Amino acid sequence: MNSLLILLVLVLLSIALWQLTKIFDLTQVGKRRDNSQVANDKDNNINGYMMFGFLVFIYVTTIYCVIKFGHFPLMDNAASEHGKDLDQLMWISMMMIFVVQTVTQALLHYFAFKYRGKVGNKATYFADNNKLEFIWSSIPAIVLAVLIFYGLFAWNDIMFINEEEEKPIVIELYAQQFKWAARYSGDDAVLGKANVRYIEGVNSLGVDLSDKNAQDDIVTDELHIPKGQKILFKMRSQDVLHSAYMPHFRAQMNCVPGMVTQFSFTPTMTTSQMRDTEDMIEKVANINAIRSKKSVELIAEGKTALDPYTFDFLLLCNKICGASHYNMQMKIVVDTPEDYKKWLKGKVTVVQSVKADASEAAASKEDSAKKDSTSVKKETIVAQTVVMK
Repeated sequence: MNSLLILLVLVLLSIALWQLTKIFDLTQVGKRRDNSQVANDKDNNINGYMMFGFLVFIYVTTIYCVIKFGHFPLMDNAASEHGKDLDQLMWISMMMIFVVQTVTQALLHYFAFKYRGKVGNKATYFADNNKLEFIWSSIPAIVLAVLIFYGLFAWNDIMFINEEEEKPIVIELYAQQFKWAARYSGDDAVLGKANVRYIEGVNSLGVDLSDKNAQDDIVTDELHIPKGQKILFKMRSQDVLHSAYMPHFRAQMNCVPGMVTQFSFTPTMTTSQMRDTEDMIEKVANINAIRSKKSVELIAEGKTALDPYTFDFLLLCNKICGASHYNMQMKIVVDTPEDYKKWLKGKVTVVQSVKADASEAAASKEDSAKKDSTSVKKETIVAQTVVMK
Protein backbone atom coordinates (compact mmCIF):
# COMPACT_ATOMS: atom_id res chain seq x y z
CA MET A 1 0.00 0.00 0.00
CA ASN A 2 2.85 2.41 0.84
CA SER A 3 4.52 1.62 -2.48
CA LEU A 4 1.29 2.41 -4.32
CA LEU A 5 0.95 5.74 -2.53
CA ILE A 6 4.56 6.65 -3.33
CA LEU A 7 3.95 5.76 -6.98
CA LEU A 8 0.84 7.93 -7.11
CA VAL A 9 2.73 10.84 -5.53
CA LEU A 10 5.51 10.52 -8.11
CA VAL A 11 3.02 10.43 -10.97
CA LEU A 12 1.21 13.51 -9.66
CA LEU A 13 4.51 15.36 -9.19
CA SER A 14 5.48 14.50 -12.77
CA ILE A 15 2.17 15.86 -14.05
CA ALA A 16 2.64 19.03 -11.99
CA LEU A 17 6.17 19.57 -13.39
CA TRP A 18 4.90 18.98 -16.91
CA GLN A 19 2.17 21.58 -16.43
CA LEU A 20 4.72 24.04 -15.06
CA THR A 21 6.83 23.64 -18.21
CA LYS A 22 3.73 24.35 -20.33
CA ILE A 23 3.09 27.50 -18.32
CA PHE A 24 6.74 28.50 -18.80
CA ASP A 25 6.40 28.00 -22.56
CA LEU A 26 3.38 30.30 -22.60
CA THR A 27 5.40 33.02 -20.88
CA GLN A 28 7.97 32.80 -23.71
CA VAL A 29 5.50 33.63 -26.48
CA GLY A 30 7.05 36.30 -28.70
CA LYS A 31 10.53 35.72 -27.34
CA ARG A 32 11.24 32.62 -29.40
CA ARG A 33 11.10 32.07 -33.14
CA ASP A 34 9.40 28.69 -32.84
CA ASN A 35 6.51 29.54 -30.53
CA SER A 36 3.69 27.70 -32.26
CA GLN A 37 1.23 25.90 -29.93
CA VAL A 38 -0.51 24.10 -32.81
CA ALA A 39 -0.09 20.32 -32.65
CA ASN A 40 1.70 18.74 -35.62
CA ASP A 41 1.58 15.15 -36.88
CA LYS A 42 4.32 14.09 -34.47
CA ASP A 43 2.39 15.46 -31.51
CA ASN A 44 -0.81 13.74 -32.64
CA ASN A 45 0.95 10.41 -33.13
CA ILE A 46 2.48 10.63 -29.65
CA ASN A 47 -0.93 11.40 -28.10
CA GLY A 48 -2.54 8.58 -30.07
CA TYR A 49 -0.05 5.98 -28.81
CA MET A 50 -0.31 7.40 -25.27
CA MET A 51 -4.06 6.74 -25.40
CA PHE A 52 -3.31 3.07 -26.15
CA GLY A 53 -0.77 3.06 -23.34
CA PHE A 54 -3.35 4.41 -20.90
CA LEU A 55 -5.84 1.75 -22.05
CA VAL A 56 -3.27 -0.95 -21.29
CA PHE A 57 -2.68 0.66 -17.88
CA ILE A 58 -6.43 0.51 -17.08
CA TYR A 59 -6.72 -3.17 -18.01
CA VAL A 60 -3.49 -4.22 -16.28
CA THR A 61 -4.60 -2.42 -13.10
CA THR A 62 -8.00 -4.11 -13.26
CA ILE A 63 -6.49 -7.57 -13.74
CA TYR A 64 -4.00 -6.97 -10.92
CA CYS A 65 -6.77 -5.89 -8.50
CA VAL A 66 -8.87 -8.94 -9.38
CA ILE A 67 -5.92 -11.30 -8.78
CA LYS A 68 -4.63 -9.50 -5.68
CA PHE A 69 -7.88 -8.66 -3.92
CA GLY A 70 -10.43 -10.91 -5.62
CA HIS A 71 -10.47 -13.40 -2.75
CA PHE A 72 -11.91 -10.84 -0.32
CA PRO A 73 -15.67 -11.31 0.01
CA LEU A 74 -17.50 -8.31 -1.42
CA MET A 75 -21.08 -9.52 -1.58
CA ASP A 76 -21.36 -12.95 -0.04
CA ASN A 77 -22.84 -14.84 2.90
CA ALA A 78 -26.04 -12.84 3.20
CA ALA A 79 -27.80 -13.86 6.41
CA SER A 80 -31.36 -13.03 5.34
CA GLU A 81 -33.80 -14.36 2.75
CA HIS A 82 -33.91 -11.19 0.68
CA GLY A 83 -30.13 -10.78 0.97
CA LYS A 84 -29.51 -13.29 -1.81
CA ASP A 85 -31.75 -11.33 -4.19
CA LEU A 86 -29.98 -8.11 -3.27
CA ASP A 87 -26.55 -9.66 -3.79
CA GLN A 88 -27.65 -11.08 -7.14
CA LEU A 89 -28.89 -7.66 -8.24
CA MET A 90 -25.58 -6.11 -7.19
CA TRP A 91 -23.57 -8.75 -9.06
CA ILE A 92 -25.66 -8.24 -12.22
CA SER A 93 -25.14 -4.49 -11.97
CA MET A 94 -21.39 -4.87 -11.35
CA MET A 95 -20.93 -7.28 -14.27
CA MET A 96 -22.88 -5.02 -16.62
CA ILE A 97 -20.84 -2.00 -15.52
CA PHE A 98 -17.64 -4.00 -16.01
CA VAL A 99 -18.58 -5.17 -19.52
CA VAL A 100 -19.85 -1.75 -20.63
CA GLN A 101 -16.80 -0.01 -19.18
CA THR A 102 -14.42 -2.47 -20.87
CA VAL A 103 -16.06 -2.10 -24.30
CA THR A 104 -16.58 1.67 -24.18
CA GLN A 105 -13.03 2.35 -22.96
CA ALA A 106 -11.61 0.18 -25.73
CA LEU A 107 -13.70 1.97 -28.37
CA LEU A 108 -12.93 5.39 -26.89
CA HIS A 109 -9.17 4.90 -27.00
CA TYR A 110 -9.25 3.12 -30.38
CA PHE A 111 -11.17 5.93 -32.06
CA ALA A 112 -8.95 8.52 -30.37
CA PHE A 113 -5.98 6.82 -32.08
CA LYS A 114 -7.59 6.03 -35.42
CA TYR A 115 -8.97 9.52 -35.96
CA ARG A 116 -6.07 11.46 -34.49
CA GLY A 117 -5.26 14.72 -36.14
CA LYS A 118 -3.35 14.82 -39.44
CA VAL A 119 -2.29 17.83 -41.42
CA GLY A 120 -4.81 18.47 -44.20
CA ASN A 121 -7.53 16.15 -42.80
CA LYS A 122 -10.98 17.53 -41.98
CA ALA A 123 -13.49 15.94 -39.62
CA THR A 124 -16.88 14.88 -40.96
CA TYR A 125 -19.71 16.60 -39.07
CA PHE A 126 -23.22 15.19 -38.56
CA ALA A 127 -25.91 17.59 -37.35
CA ASP A 128 -27.91 14.61 -36.05
CA ASN A 129 -28.45 10.91 -36.59
CA ASN A 130 -31.84 9.65 -35.46
CA LYS A 131 -30.90 5.98 -35.81
CA LEU A 132 -27.81 6.27 -33.58
CA GLU A 133 -29.63 8.42 -31.04
CA PHE A 134 -32.46 5.88 -30.85
CA ILE A 135 -30.02 2.99 -30.31
CA TRP A 136 -27.89 4.63 -27.61
CA SER A 137 -30.97 5.96 -25.81
CA SER A 138 -33.22 2.88 -25.96
CA ILE A 139 -30.65 0.27 -24.88
CA PRO A 140 -29.70 1.98 -21.57
CA ALA A 141 -33.36 2.78 -20.92
CA ILE A 142 -34.40 -0.88 -21.31
CA VAL A 143 -31.51 -2.16 -19.18
CA LEU A 144 -32.17 0.36 -16.42
CA ALA A 145 -35.91 -0.39 -16.48
CA VAL A 146 -35.22 -4.11 -15.98
CA LEU A 147 -32.85 -3.42 -13.07
CA ILE A 148 -35.25 -0.93 -11.47
CA PHE A 149 -38.23 -3.30 -11.66
CA TYR A 150 -36.08 -6.14 -10.29
CA GLY A 151 -35.14 -3.98 -7.32
CA LEU A 152 -38.67 -2.65 -6.90
CA PHE A 153 -40.19 -6.12 -6.56
CA ALA A 154 -37.55 -7.08 -3.99
CA TRP A 155 -38.17 -3.82 -2.10
CA ASN A 156 -41.93 -4.40 -2.02
CA ASP A 157 -41.43 -7.87 -0.53
CA ILE A 158 -39.37 -6.27 2.25
CA MET A 159 -41.45 -3.20 2.98
CA PHE A 160 -45.03 -4.31 2.54
CA ILE A 161 -46.05 -7.23 4.72
CA ASN A 162 -49.43 -8.33 6.01
CA GLU A 163 -48.99 -8.48 9.79
CA GLU A 164 -52.23 -10.41 10.35
CA GLU A 165 -51.39 -13.17 7.86
CA GLU A 166 -47.61 -13.44 8.25
CA LYS A 167 -47.64 -12.82 12.03
CA PRO A 168 -44.09 -11.45 12.26
CA ILE A 169 -42.19 -10.85 15.49
CA VAL A 170 -42.45 -7.09 16.04
CA ILE A 171 -39.37 -5.40 17.50
CA GLU A 172 -38.76 -1.70 17.94
CA LEU A 173 -35.27 -0.28 17.39
CA TYR A 174 -34.92 2.92 19.39
CA ALA A 175 -32.03 5.22 18.44
CA GLN A 176 -30.50 7.94 20.54
CA GLN A 177 -27.10 9.57 20.79
CA PHE A 178 -25.15 7.29 20.97
CA LYS A 179 -26.78 3.93 21.68
CA TRP A 180 -29.53 1.55 20.60
CA ALA A 181 -32.31 -0.11 22.55
CA ALA A 182 -34.64 -2.91 21.44
CA ARG A 183 -38.29 -3.24 22.52
CA TYR A 184 -40.08 -6.56 22.01
CA SER A 185 -43.81 -6.71 21.52
CA GLY A 186 -44.39 -9.71 23.77
CA ASP A 187 -47.04 -12.40 23.32
CA ASP A 188 -49.63 -10.08 21.75
CA ALA A 189 -47.20 -9.24 18.86
CA VAL A 190 -48.27 -5.58 19.14
CA LEU A 191 -46.01 -2.82 20.42
CA GLY A 192 -47.56 -0.49 22.97
CA LYS A 193 -47.80 3.22 22.24
CA ALA A 194 -44.80 5.37 23.07
CA ASN A 195 -43.95 9.07 23.20
CA VAL A 196 -40.88 11.01 24.25
CA ARG A 197 -43.05 12.89 26.77
CA TYR A 198 -43.35 9.67 28.81
CA ILE A 199 -39.59 9.22 29.21
CA GLU A 200 -38.82 9.06 32.91
CA GLY A 201 -36.46 6.92 34.99
CA VAL A 202 -36.23 3.34 33.73
CA ASN A 203 -38.88 4.09 31.10
CA SER A 204 -36.16 5.39 28.78
CA LEU A 205 -38.14 4.69 25.60
CA GLY A 206 -41.23 6.64 26.67
CA VAL A 207 -43.60 3.66 26.63
CA ASP A 208 -47.22 4.54 27.42
CA LEU A 209 -47.78 2.35 30.47
CA SER A 210 -51.54 2.86 30.33
CA ASP A 211 -51.77 1.16 26.92
CA LYS A 212 -52.89 -2.45 27.22
CA ASN A 213 -50.54 -3.51 24.40
CA ALA A 214 -47.58 -2.16 26.36
CA GLN A 215 -48.10 -4.41 29.37
CA ASP A 216 -45.93 -7.22 27.98
CA ASP A 217 -43.34 -5.09 26.13
CA ILE A 218 -39.71 -5.88 26.96
CA VAL A 219 -36.73 -3.53 26.56
CA THR A 220 -33.16 -4.85 26.16
CA ASP A 221 -29.74 -3.51 25.16
CA GLU A 222 -28.90 -6.62 23.10
CA LEU A 223 -30.87 -7.69 20.05
CA HIS A 224 -31.84 -11.37 19.83
CA ILE A 225 -33.78 -12.67 16.84
CA PRO A 226 -34.77 -16.26 15.87
CA LYS A 227 -33.62 -17.94 12.67
CA GLY A 228 -36.29 -18.65 10.06
CA GLN A 229 -38.96 -16.29 11.40
CA LYS A 230 -40.11 -13.01 9.88
CA ILE A 231 -38.98 -9.99 11.91
CA LEU A 232 -40.69 -6.62 11.53
CA PHE A 233 -38.60 -3.76 12.86
CA LYS A 234 -40.32 -0.53 13.88
CA MET A 235 -37.81 2.28 14.23
CA ARG A 236 -37.82 5.55 16.18
CA SER A 237 -35.27 8.21 17.03
CA GLN A 238 -35.17 10.30 20.19
CA ASP A 239 -32.95 13.14 19.00
CA VAL A 240 -31.39 13.35 15.52
CA LEU A 241 -31.51 11.43 12.26
CA HIS A 242 -29.95 7.97 12.63
CA SER A 243 -29.82 5.01 10.27
CA ALA A 244 -30.27 1.41 11.42
CA TYR A 245 -27.76 -0.56 9.35
CA MET A 246 -27.42 -4.35 9.59
CA PRO A 247 -24.90 -5.17 6.85
CA HIS A 248 -24.96 -8.96 7.03
CA PHE A 249 -28.75 -8.93 6.69
CA ARG A 250 -28.62 -6.39 3.82
CA ALA A 251 -30.93 -4.12 5.80
CA GLN A 252 -30.88 -0.37 6.33
CA MET A 253 -33.55 2.16 7.24
CA ASN A 254 -33.45 5.73 8.54
CA CYS A 255 -34.65 6.44 12.08
CA VAL A 256 -36.39 9.80 11.94
CA PRO A 257 -37.42 11.88 14.99
CA GLY A 258 -41.19 12.24 15.19
CA MET A 259 -42.12 9.30 12.98
CA VAL A 260 -41.96 5.50 12.82
CA THR A 261 -40.19 3.74 9.95
CA GLN A 262 -40.02 0.00 9.37
CA PHE A 263 -38.03 -2.78 7.73
CA SER A 264 -38.53 -6.54 7.73
CA PHE A 265 -36.48 -9.60 6.93
CA THR A 266 -36.15 -13.29 7.79
CA PRO A 267 -32.77 -14.43 9.23
CA THR A 268 -31.38 -17.55 7.56
CA MET A 269 -28.21 -18.16 9.59
CA THR A 270 -27.59 -18.27 13.31
CA THR A 271 -24.56 -16.51 14.75
CA SER A 272 -22.75 -19.82 15.26
CA GLN A 273 -23.47 -20.91 11.68
CA MET A 274 -22.05 -17.66 10.29
CA ARG A 275 -18.93 -18.08 12.44
CA ASP A 276 -18.39 -21.54 10.94
CA THR A 277 -18.46 -20.43 7.28
CA GLU A 278 -15.14 -20.66 5.42
CA ASP A 279 -15.09 -16.96 4.49
CA MET A 280 -15.74 -15.88 8.08
CA ILE A 281 -13.13 -18.26 9.50
CA GLU A 282 -10.57 -16.80 7.08
CA LYS A 283 -11.63 -13.24 7.88
CA VAL A 284 -11.39 -13.78 11.65
CA ALA A 285 -7.99 -15.44 11.25
CA ASN A 286 -6.67 -12.47 9.23
CA ILE A 287 -7.99 -9.97 11.78
CA ASN A 288 -6.50 -11.87 14.71
CA ALA A 289 -3.15 -12.12 12.94
CA ILE A 290 -3.12 -8.33 12.60
CA ARG A 291 -4.23 -7.88 16.23
CA SER A 292 -1.53 -10.29 17.46
CA LYS A 293 1.13 -8.34 15.60
CA LYS A 294 -0.18 -5.09 17.06
CA SER A 295 -0.34 -6.64 20.55
CA VAL A 296 3.41 -7.39 20.42
CA GLU A 297 4.07 -3.69 19.80
CA LEU A 298 1.70 -2.65 22.60
CA ILE A 299 3.26 -5.04 25.11
CA ALA A 300 6.71 -3.73 24.21
CA GLU A 301 5.43 -0.23 25.02
CA GLY A 302 4.04 -1.44 28.36
CA LYS A 303 0.42 -1.27 27.21
CA THR A 304 -2.42 -3.82 27.31
CA ALA A 305 -2.60 -6.33 24.46
CA LEU A 306 -5.64 -6.47 22.20
CA ASP A 307 -8.28 -9.12 22.85
CA PRO A 308 -8.84 -11.75 20.13
CA TYR A 309 -11.63 -10.87 17.69
CA THR A 310 -14.81 -12.95 17.62
CA PHE A 311 -17.43 -12.40 14.93
CA ASP A 312 -20.83 -11.03 15.90
CA PHE A 313 -23.67 -9.59 13.86
CA LEU A 314 -23.93 -5.86 14.54
CA LEU A 315 -26.51 -3.10 14.34
CA LEU A 316 -24.69 0.09 13.31
CA CYS A 317 -25.64 3.71 12.76
CA ASN A 318 -24.98 4.67 9.14
CA LYS A 319 -25.57 8.40 9.58
CA ILE A 320 -22.99 10.77 11.04
CA CYS A 321 -25.05 11.62 14.13
CA GLY A 322 -22.43 13.26 16.35
CA ALA A 323 -19.04 12.94 18.00
CA SER A 324 -19.51 9.30 19.14
CA HIS A 325 -21.24 8.15 15.97
CA TYR A 326 -18.50 5.57 15.33
CA ASN A 327 -19.29 3.86 18.64
CA MET A 328 -23.07 3.60 18.15
CA GLN A 329 -23.58 -0.12 17.71
CA MET A 330 -25.46 -3.00 19.27
CA LYS A 331 -24.76 -6.72 19.21
CA ILE A 332 -27.22 -8.89 17.26
CA VAL A 333 -27.56 -12.55 18.22
CA VAL A 334 -29.39 -14.88 15.86
CA ASP A 335 -30.63 -17.87 17.88
CA THR A 336 -32.48 -21.02 17.03
CA PRO A 337 -36.21 -20.61 17.76
CA GLU A 338 -35.84 -22.70 20.92
CA ASP A 339 -32.91 -20.68 22.27
CA TYR A 340 -34.71 -17.46 21.42
CA LYS A 341 -37.73 -18.47 23.48
CA LYS A 342 -35.49 -19.40 26.43
CA TRP A 343 -33.70 -16.05 26.25
CA LEU A 344 -36.94 -14.08 26.01
CA LYS A 345 -38.68 -16.01 28.80
CA GLY A 346 -36.55 -14.60 31.59
CA LYS A 347 -36.85 -10.95 30.58
CA VAL A 348 -38.64 -8.35 32.70
CA THR A 349 -41.32 -6.21 31.06
CA VAL A 350 -41.24 -2.42 31.03
CA VAL A 351 -44.20 -2.28 33.40
CA GLN A 352 -42.47 -4.61 35.87
CA SER A 353 -39.28 -2.54 35.67
CA VAL A 354 -41.17 0.70 36.35
CA LYS A 355 -43.03 -0.87 39.30
CA ALA A 356 -39.80 -2.27 40.74
CA ASP A 357 -38.10 1.11 40.32
CA ALA A 358 -41.05 2.85 42.00
CA SER A 359 -40.94 0.36 44.90
CA GLU A 360 -37.20 0.90 45.34
CA ALA A 361 -37.70 4.66 45.27
CA ALA A 362 -40.49 4.43 47.87
CA ALA A 363 -38.41 2.13 50.10
CA SER A 364 -35.43 4.46 49.77
CA LYS A 365 -37.63 7.42 50.67
CA GLU A 366 -39.03 5.57 53.69
CA ASP A 367 -35.54 4.63 54.89
CA SER A 368 -34.44 8.22 54.48
CA ALA A 369 -37.44 9.41 56.49
CA LYS A 370 -36.68 6.90 59.26
CA LYS A 371 -33.07 8.01 59.38
CA ASP A 372 -34.14 11.65 59.57
CA SER A 373 -36.62 10.80 62.36
CA THR A 374 -33.96 8.88 64.32
CA SER A 375 -31.53 11.75 63.86
CA VAL A 376 -34.11 14.23 65.19
CA LYS A 377 -34.80 12.02 68.21
CA LYS A 378 -31.10 11.76 68.99
CA GLU A 379 -30.68 15.53 68.70
CA THR A 380 -33.70 16.06 71.02
CA ILE A 381 -32.29 13.67 73.66
CA VAL A 382 -28.89 15.39 73.50
CA ALA A 383 -30.54 18.81 73.87
CA GLN A 384 -32.61 17.63 76.87
CA THR A 385 -29.47 16.17 78.53
CA VAL A 386 -27.63 19.45 78.10
CA VAL A 387 -30.54 21.42 79.65
CA MET A 388 -30.74 19.07 82.66
CA LYS A 389 -27.07 19.50 83.30
